Amino acid sequence: MPESSEAASVPTPRRRVVPLFLAVVAVAWVVDQLTKVLAVDRLADRAEPIRLVPGVLELTFLRNPGAAFGMGASMTVLLSLVAVAVCVAVVRLAARLRDRVWTVALVLLLAGALGNLTDRVFREPGPFRGHVVDFIDYGGLFVGNVADIYLTVAAVLVVIRTWQGVGIDGTRAEADESGAKDRA
Repeated sequence: MPESSEAASVPTPRRRVVPLFLAVVAVAWVVDQLTKVLAVDRLADRAEPIRLVPGVLELTFLRNPGAAFGMGASMTVLLSLVAVAVCVAVVRLAARLRDRVWTVALVLLLAGALGNLTDRVFREPGPFRGHVVDFIDYGGLFVGNVADIYLTVAAVLVVIRTWQGVGIDGTRAEADESGAKDRA
């Protein structure tokens, strides 16, 4: 019986990959944008956060001009351009996808990048300088959004699949010249 990682590498017919990939990205992007609309509507004027799990998880409102943890607040245009480059690269890779785990990772990466890029393009103070809507407060450590969750899960999946030696096309890397064995 094949292992689960091998089952995850079942090829998908080429002509269906990109349209299905983009459709799933669109659904994930819509979820991110709807949550941000709700956050602006319900949280922007609230003085107190909504405590879901006190001290651990709250809903609060923040407009973030930077990247994770508020870093790069003065580099919003650069962050926007990086997001555009990531989106273009992921769409170009989509046609080569043959591994389900990589597909999920790249769907989440593209949806997350597009979600935050949408804020940077269409929100104040202006195109490519807009502030990202963040509203999920993780116990005071940082405040993020659904797109950030997508990006984090995508990063974890990319690291795992890379460590496993599985390419986006579902092929496994051969053992290196020093005789290291496949990590199966």
